[in-house]
Amino acid sequence: MCGRYVLALVRQMLEDDGMPVEDAPADGGNGVPRNSYNFAPGYHGIVYRADTPDAGSAPPHSHQATDAGNPAGSSATNLDTVKYKLQSMKWGLVPFWTKRNPDFGKILKTINCRDDSLSTPGGMWASMKTRKRCVVVAQGFFEWLKVGPKERIPYFTKREDGHLMCFAGLWDCVEYEDSDDKNYTYTIITTGSNKQLKFLHDRMPVILEPGSDDLRVWLDPSRQEWSRELQSLLKPYDGNLNVYPVTKEVGKVGNNSPSFIIPLDSKENKSSIVNLFANISDKNNASRKKPRESNELEILSQAKAFNYRK
Repeated sequence: MCGRYVLALVRQMLEDDGMPVEDAPADGGNGVPRNSYNFAPGYHGIVYRADTPDAGSAPPHSHQATDAGNPAGSSATNLDTVKYKLQSMKWGLVPFWTKRNPDFGKILKTINCRDDSLSTPGGMWASMKTRKRCVVVAQGFFEWLKVGPKERIPYFTKREDGHLMCFAGLWDCVEYEDSDDKNYTYTIITTGSNKQLKFLHDRMPVILEPGSDDLRVWLDPSRQEWSRELQSLLKPYDGNLNVYPVTKEVGKVGNNSPSFIIPLDSKENKSSIVNLFANISDKNNASRKKPRESNELEILSQAKAFNYRK
């Protein structure tokens, strides 16, 4: 997943799609979401949720809407009175009952939650699915296509219409026994892939339409019991997506470049390579009278600039 936007832009785009934002972390503050073209587990991402207490309870004077047959948007809660906020949370859910800060290996196991694991009572997700539902905001996501025993090609997927992706997610808040700090974490719910993505992987994130009734139902804090209606929202995306291969450099955590979401065969990528060699040639011609050491340093400088851009 990728947190590609500064918070001010995310906020504006969500509000343009009918998703009000009453509060958001300040740009540049501690723990704000990481703006990255190569977002990885353990990074802080952008989560949109109802502004409820950390226990996930419903706002005052609201009523539970637990009837599995309720149509979308028919909750007893006046949704106009519910406030929503953007919050910085770490990707990789840590349940509230956890005593000690888990290692990275354990966090990797909870970056995703299967939709079918929510269809039965009990289990790890029992408290989150009823009181701590959220939307994870991103521009798109990467998946790798296996083309051989050892070779995989990264693909980037985004909405065709350019809107932000709103992944269905769950969140939690934990305080470890040796600290008073609150730690907010999240997981992204996955479901079976749609027709566009089946060639790539058998699962995909649940993508909710911004500002839709489905999204409002998912975020409604008064729905504090799991229902068939909530379960039915966890389905493959039926809109149009752009899916295309990108540079393999995205496969290394720590690499970060805007070109990671540019199609591999695009003119922009090709022109970058052409311009690189043209610039190096110009530099060489202009510096033939310079000492050899200086010329080599300039070539290295061009190469580093290209590595940063591509």
